[in-house]
Amino acid sequence: MIRGVRGATTIPADQPDQILIATQELAMEMARVNSIQAEDVASVIISTTPDVISAFPAKAVRTIEGWEYVPVMCMHEMSVAESLPRCIRIMMHVNTTVAQNQVEHIYLNEAVTLRPDLVKK
Repeated sequence: MIRGVRGATTIPADQPDQILIATQELAMEMARVNSIQAEDVASVIISTTPDVISAFPAKAVRTIEGWEYVPVMCMHEMSVAESLPRCIRIMMHVNTTVAQNQVEHIYLNEAVTLRPDLVKK
């Protein structure tokens, strides 16, 4: 069965190195916490708020060892007034037998405010 694993993080400034480091950190933490191996990933969709434009976050996922062939795509999130700035979101589609309510979604940095109900204390 395919399950969606969500994650989000923020960066302090729109700089290529910050985008790549934060995206890779988030993807690796999502994989670690949920015991995800690259061969179990059907696809990854990454969205950014419109103020993140200096690098493709997908590059960060493709450079993780063993993840070179995982299909990854980037896009911009909707521009909504008062939304969290400089935010990077990941939706990972994973083949797993884990129940929906057992999937651990990961929120880092300022993104913990997006879904406090899902953030592990």
